[in-house]
Amino acid sequence: MPTIPRRSFVTASAALLAAAALPGRNNAAEPAIPGFDQTNTDYDKTKAWKPFSDRKVKVGLVGYGYCKFSADFGFQNHPNVQVLAVSDLLPDRCAALSRAARCDKTYPSLEEMVKDAAIEAIFVATDAPSHARHCVLALEHGKHVATAVPALFGDIDDAARLLECCRKNKGLVYAMFETSAFHDDLYAMEKIHAAGGFGKLIYSEGEYCHTHAPDAPPIPSYKDWRASMPPMWYPTHGTAYYVSVTHGSFTRVSCQGVLHPIPARRQRNATGDIFHSEVGLFRTREGGAARMMVCPAYGKYLEAGRVRGEIGGYDTTYTGTPEGAKVVASLGTRVKKYALPPGVAPGGHGGSHGYLADDFIDAILRGRKPAVDVIDALNMTVPGYYAHLSATKDGESLAIPQYSLA
Repeated sequence: MPTIPRRSFVTASAALLAAAALPGRNNAAEPAIPGFDQTNTDYDKTKAWKPFSDRKVKVGLVGYGYCKFSADFGFQNHPNVQVLAVSDLLPDRCAALSRAARCDKTYPSLEEMVKDAAIEAIFVATDAPSHARHCVLALEHGKHVATAVPALFGDIDDAARLLECCRKNKGLVYAMFETSAFHDDLYAMEKIHAAGGFGKLIYSEGEYCHTHAPDAPPIPSYKDWRASMPPMWYPTHGTAYYVSVTHGSFTRVSCQGVLHPIPARRQRNATGDIFHSEVGLFRTREGGAARMMVCPAYGKYLEAGRVRGEIGGYDTTYTGTPEGAKVVASLGTRVKKYALPPGVAPGGHGGSHGYLADDFIDAILRGRKPAVDVIDALNMTVPGYYAHLSATKDGESLAIPQYSLA
């Protein structure tokens, strides 16, 4: 399967060029990828993990690019998982994934893997332009599917195709692995919002700021998809700070694009994009406003956000009226994440990796919706497509489609 660098990062062009020449991230001297190194997390230590079932879901992993993403979510360590097979289009990467996942069975492509009737679920960590197509392929072959972000990339018709496939296969779980959904702060925000501790949300912000030196070569990627990526086509680390909090949607957007700081880099690329960063102002379904941004300029690495409501808000910690504070106090430790199974590490991106894999497997075992289902996935991803379109029209306000499984 096409292998991808997902959230890769280097601080110097020489290091990046060296990494691009390698089949995978095998150089121990390479700098840590921002996000992957953010492993600090909190959880409710008063309640131990309890097994729900002794069944092992037979999982296939596909895609082992620069970030080695398929093996980084801990499926191979989960007590309710048997990694049955792995796949990558490049044989050396496929072999490396086989070793990392402790699985001897390999396939040369996803197209071959989906024919294996013994596989129940597939984690798609391929190139972003293929995510929707590969998820549809897996669902059509009767597999539960989880995907790296974003749900779709560039082809807006993929939204309708993916949604229709999920409608036809309602017995199967579709999950998008948006890491922000299991950040400690967002997890708490979701619980507080559901309990009424914010009231109506007036304003929210989300930021994905992945520092990249202006004069550095593009981050290596399968068929160079990252080199031609409009910023807002990869928006979910920011948009999750409204969608995963409320499970609502954006209805309109006006977006401004910022040109590359180096004039020579301002030519239109393969997708026609000319912008280096994009900042969108969104209208929410409940009538509030939201600012969402994707910016690789220098500064602190961010997958971050905050909300402000009628009776409370959250920015690092909760602040609210006495009414709101009473709601939060009643939740107790429910605002904290739960304990993971023994051997499953929380992992990177705010301690979210292990939680996303565990949530997917638990959703399969219990027959429930995952943390980020297809509706939330589309509501996080599609607004970025229209935000970029707005930026090409000098900030023209555009309507955003609304989605439902009904």
